[in-house]
Amino acid sequence: MSGKYDLAELFGTNVLDQHKNKVDVSYITGDGKYVGIYFSAHWCPPCRGFTPVLAEFYNKIKKNGQLEIVFVSSDRDQASFDSYYKEMPWLALSFEDREIKAKLCETFEVRGIPCFVLLDGSTGKLITKDGRSRVAGDPEGADFPWKQ
Repeated sequence: MSGKYDLAELFGTNVLDQHKNKVDVSYITGDGKYVGIYFSAHWCPPCRGFTPVLAEFYNKIKKNGQLEIVFVSSDRDQASFDSYYKEMPWLALSFEDREIKAKLCETFEVRGIPCFVLLDGSTGKLITKDGRSRVAGDPEGADFPWKQ
């Protein structure tokens, strides 16, 4: 893991919004922006507990335009993905992009879910692979983006 990533290489050219419209990956990059990658699944009880916490955090931080999150699903089928994604206010990797999902899990060494990774949106630099603990410890986002 190099610690610095090309977001277009990670996600492909686009991700989906809540209406399943394609959003160019360039939308989530740029100075002062941060990209969260949220690995989760509908069938996972800890994920179901963390998703509303992350959504509340996201809605606080999103107001400054600093944070965008991309949901990477470990759901077993499209219907589960669709149902779960309705609970989220952010973007998602298309459920059909299983190869990209596998590559993301490998790149960020995801061993369990939920997992929340944070990257700098302008440089692609890894900020943390333990965003779940960071959100839990800083629910108001006072120390966001948790840089050293």
